[in-house]
Amino acid sequence: MSLNYQSTRNPELKADSRQAILKGLAPDGGLYVWPDMAKSPVDLDQVMQEDYMGIARIVLGKLLPDFTEDEIKECVEGAYSEKFDDPLLTPVHDVDGVHVLELFHGPTSAFKDMALTILPYLMRSALKQSDEKVMILTATSGDTGKAALSGFQDVDQTAICVFYPHGKVSDIQYRQMATQKGNNVAVFAVNGNFDDCQSRVKELFMDEELNEFAKQNHVRLSSANSINIGRLIPQVVYYFDAYRQLVNNKVIKLGEEVSFSVPTGNFGDVLAGYYANLLGLPVRKFYVASNSNNVLTDFIKTGVYDKNRPFIQTISPSMDILISSNLERFLYFLADQDSKQVAAWMEQLKQEGKYDIGEEYRKKMQEKFDADFLSDEQTLQVIKKVYDRTGVVLDPHTAIGYQAAYQHKDEGPVVAVSTASPYKFSRDVLKALNIEDLDEWEALHKLDEINSDILPEKLAELEELPILHETVLNADQMDEAIRKACGELYD
Repeated sequence: MSLNYQSTRNPELKADSRQAILKGLAPDGGLYVWPDMAKSPVDLDQVMQEDYMGIARIVLGKLLPDFTEDEIKECVEGAYSEKFDDPLLTPVHDVDGVHVLELFHGPTSAFKDMALTILPYLMRSALKQSDEKVMILTATSGDTGKAALSGFQDVDQTAICVFYPHGKVSDIQYRQMATQKGNNVAVFAVNGNFDDCQSRVKELFMDEELNEFAKQNHVRLSSANSINIGRLIPQVVYYFDAYRQLVNNKVIKLGEEVSFSVPTGNFGDVLAGYYANLLGLPVRKFYVASNSNNVLTDFIKTGVYDKNRPFIQTISPSMDILISSNLERFLYFLADQDSKQVAAWMEQLKQEGKYDIGEEYRKKMQEKFDADFLSDEQTLQVIKKVYDRTGVVLDPHTAIGYQAAYQHKDEGPVVAVSTASPYKFSRDVLKALNIEDLDEWEALHKLDEINSDILPEKLAELEELPILHETVLNADQMDEAIRKACGELYD
């Protein structure tokens, strides 16, 4: 057993990689990190010889040292064999000088599939030779919920409760969750926004009474959000694979730097890229792309993180977030692994809703990170311009990342991370193309007529599936819902 991982807030709280995956959150509310990650770089020459699954075995083997080689292989093959509609899994295409990394070819048409198809296998492996059960608690701003539900459906020794902000996800995202089958799944709409869901879930992980109740039922509480390293680490893989594709396509030579533009709200996706950089991937710059909830843009520009601002519901709902949980892991490395400093910033955020990292850390951050944001109107304009120029349809999240990449494409190769299929947001995409007054299903089929990518079968069938989850509750009722689920969702 190698106690590689520790809390961002207290180096004495250690765990091996199996424990970190099962726990999700450290006991003090911090996130698990591996301080010595950069001392174990990935061999780029070896990466060039592999396909996606081969790269996954390399990366996971590095970052999950307590799993055997055979266990990693079994998890990778179980997750990525025959579940994606493109043989490359995450293909890279040139779109008017920007290299678009498509992460939406999995079972739920969103980038979360790259991690949430494998997390259940990792958890099941970590639970071997144990009669313990795991209750997954997940807050979602749209995509994580369905991907987690799909991944954990009827997996032995697990159950899952998903909480999403009522009325603040797209119609497709809602139906993906509300129609989810499975004897071990429960889905709840929560009055409020995503931050209300996420903050309450994190509080419940720390709730002694709830944890004791779960323990008495032989249940461990865990997470499928990217606060769980088992969710975060698989996302590192596609950054290496994108680089491999650029080298093989002779866009760059091995060893040359590239940049990545990443639409993100919770900072998990771009953090995975930063982890890849720590592991030796040559990255010049990360561009953090946000919508009108531009708390990350302001932070990277000023060094001040301030969530005290109006919450704005946008057409890119997966980024409608004001508390970016995974930023804490980046701060840990930015502050040279000073856990006390990280804990102080997080306490300031809790008490005052903001913190200032100071000029020294701000300048250090800006050496590797830049940021920008788009309003809904600007996002629609980008979708229209790209379609008119190239015939390619971008979803609203990808459009924001694409625009940031396009602005910097003359400075060197830039990869725009495409996080979701446009079919998940068909009405807004068609609005950008001046096609309006269609309901969700009419829009879905209309988009199919003009989009080069065919309509995914699992999205097409949503129209006919029955709604199975209709409960709406307040954040203070989530505790009761979890207790009830602990008694009902296990055979």
